[in-house]
Amino acid sequence: MPVLFRTIAIAALAAAVLMPEGAAFAGLGQPTPWQIGLQESGSPVMDDVIWLHTFVLWIVTGVTAFVLALLVIVMVRFNAKAHPTPSRTTHNTLVEVLWTVLPVVVLVIIALPSFRILFFQLNTPPADLTIKATGVTWNWKYDYPDNGDFEFDSLMLPEKDLKAGQPRLLTVDNEMVVPVNKVVRVQVTGFDVIHSFTVPSFGIKVDAIPGRLNETWFKATKEGWYYGQCSELCGKDHAFMPIAVRVVSEAEFATWVEAAKKKFAASGTPTKVATANFRLSR
Repeated sequence: MPVLFRTIAIAALAAAVLMPEGAAFAGLGQPTPWQIGLQESGSPVMDDVIWLHTFVLWIVTGVTAFVLALLVIVMVRFNAKAHPTPSRTTHNTLVEVLWTVLPVVVLVIIALPSFRILFFQLNTPPADLTIKATGVTWNWKYDYPDNGDFEFDSLMLPEKDLKAGQPRLLTVDNEMVVPVNKVVRVQVTGFDVIHSFTVPSFGIKVDAIPGRLNETWFKATKEGWYYGQCSELCGKDHAFMPIAVRVVSEAEFATWVEAAKKKFAASGTPTKVATANFRLSR
């Protein structure tokens, strides 16, 4: 037993030493250095995802503690020194029923809220705005069919062009802009290979498949910047395919739409393909 307690003490000490001093909870809209947990929620869907994550974490913690307690009891009470004559019991009906029924009950407890959240996530409510996101090797193209039917490409800015406060590998030249507290339906497809449109703080992740139109939605509840990335391995520049969403007030959105119509509607240029290799310092 002293060996067991020494092992536990060493493991606890190692965890405390290895835990970085700057460990913190994740922020809103983008990753935080040494973050712990999911990104802060910016939509009703992500509120539910975080609730389910915390709920299941408590269940997992309880199950882990229970199994650990059983292991400690077995090691203390039934080691060769404390229990030199082992029991020859091979069956126990009550124990066998419990270890069959209890895991089923736990899974049902987890499944019921997860089904509700999954339905909420996949059932798109009436949309205030529709945006089509097309994954291209290796950037995103956005279409606004409800606001003048203009479109534009969104490419990652190389590090040399970043301004103060702009996150590396996530900042783009033309971001998606949406109004706050409005239901945004996002239709997602791929131009060439399979991509994945993912924005963690909105709780959305959907594959962009050539020849197929998938759909997701979000309702941003806070103004600000939200970042994501392609989450499907799609080629050599997969890591340089960020998603940037700027959430603004309804009045600011209307102003941006008028400016965007003039900037993008008359361009008529084919989709740009991001083939440049960015040199990124570490």
